[in-house]
Amino acid sequence: MRVIVQRIESMKDASGNLGKRIELVEESVIPSFAIRPQSEEARMVQDMVKALQQQIPIFGARMQFYQPKIILFLTEEEYEQLGVKFDVNQVYDVVLSDQAIKFRKVT
Repeated sequence: MRVIVQRIESMKDASGNLGKRIELVEESVIPSFAIRPQSEEARMVQDMVKALQQQIPIFGARMQFYQPKIILFLTEEEYEQLGVKFDVNQVYDVVLSDQAIKFRKVT
């Protein structure tokens, strides 16, 4: 699976040890599909929305939905042992196999 580092926060665990909270999300694009309106009013609204999309590009952009996938709570020592230097907006391929999680940075 492919994930994006959404957020990295500093935190303390119950013992007061410094650590990091790393939020990884899986990106998926919401599919768009055509709906044929039944009434004349609905067709008029659809035409107005299409006109807005042409005039204001942000309305025409495809929507992206971020679904939480993995949240890691690691002490500084655990973070160093993991050996992965996470950066916000960095993309990783995550491989789950043989009771292990492997992170591979996408370049």
